[in-house]
Amino acid sequence: MPDGSAPVTAPLAPEGLRVLHVLRAPLGGLFRHVCDLARGQRQAGVKVGVIIGDEPHDPVSIARLRELASDCELGVHIMPMNRMPGLGDAANLLRMIARTRLLAVDIVHGHGAKGGAYARLLPRFAGARRLYTPHGGMLHFDRHSLKGMLFFAAERLMRRRTDGFVFESDFSLRSFIEKVGEPTAPSIVVHNGVTAADCIAVSPEVGAANFVFVGELRALKGIGTLIEAMRLVKKPIHLRIVGSGAERAAFETMARHAPSNVRIKFMGAMPAREAFALGRVVVLPSHHESLPYVALEAAAAGLPLIATRVGGMPEIFGPDAGKLVAPGDAAALATALVHAMEHPQDMMALAERLKARVQAEFSAARMVQGITDFYRALLTPATEPHPGEGAPAIHLGEGLPS
Repeated sequence: MPDGSAPVTAPLAPEGLRVLHVLRAPLGGLFRHVCDLARGQRQAGVKVGVIIGDEPHDPVSIARLRELASDCELGVHIMPMNRMPGLGDAANLLRMIARTRLLAVDIVHGHGAKGGAYARLLPRFAGARRLYTPHGGMLHFDRHSLKGMLFFAAERLMRRRTDGFVFESDFSLRSFIEKVGEPTAPSIVVHNGVTAADCIAVSPEVGAANFVFVGELRALKGIGTLIEAMRLVKKPIHLRIVGSGAERAAFETMARHAPSNVRIKFMGAMPAREAFALGRVVVLPSHHESLPYVALEAAAAGLPLIATRVGGMPEIFGPDAGKLVAPGDAAALATALVHAMEHPQDMMALAERLKARVQAEFSAARMVQGITDFYRALLTPATEPHPGEGAPAIHLGEGLPS
């Protein structure tokens, strides 16, 4: 991969809508979102570029970054970013100003706290409208904690430098209003979406485990709660854990202390669809989420799903939101695991309903059109917000193609 000064591909002439996406880490759902958005926007005739804070190291993310480069006519630019503020941010901001002006960008869309900060700190003379999508992240902080107070204070200041907000769930919008305040520029809710490839059915492999977890190995993903729930089950039970993360060793220690009827195997990182085949039921025991792609992908593939009532998960489950489990409740999760083993027909019926709902309401085509139409609306003078005034949120309505 090149350094921050060289694009992967050469930019084209400045014609049509030109968009630059900015994010820090090429990981997880945020990276998946940007990749799908870039691909869909390129297919819609938008010239797309990406600034990313680090090169990925796992094979899955490396392959995805290579695919992303093929969709970015304005290039993929590596610009190292620390998670926390530092002196390097000033130099990066100067590079971003130069890159934005050189590429004649219309929209700079920052994703996550760091990408959003870079996008919104751009001065007006850079010539682009500045958009922000939180993607959960900092919205999960306790607003009474020191870190939360600092981040939310910074968000309140940057609200005034934001030309448009895109929230990927109603949950994120509500959390932003509660912890930061009303958006002071036009805003819209556009759900994350899945592709046609995601909707191809996945079948469990021969010898599949009872359950599979797919995600980053972090405490907030509820893996500790899941292991504790497994220990409460008295019958033989088998779990495979797919993913990578700094806290893997701690979870492996917990798993080694499980009783003899419990089998837990850590599989490392792999593509989600490959991982889904390792279990009969996907379990997402998260303590915090926004609108997780793993849940959308599992539902789209027709897989039985156990999940917690966090973030935008009720938006995915819709009428079946009552099936969601309380986060952090190992006993309730253990009950759900036992029910899934004893009543597979109930789980398959739920899977069929979720698949139909996700295919109808959470498509990548709908996501791309909603966000791109919002860009174009912001570039229309009639949508220019008055300084210091708020603007009502728009919810992506009916009528868009699925």
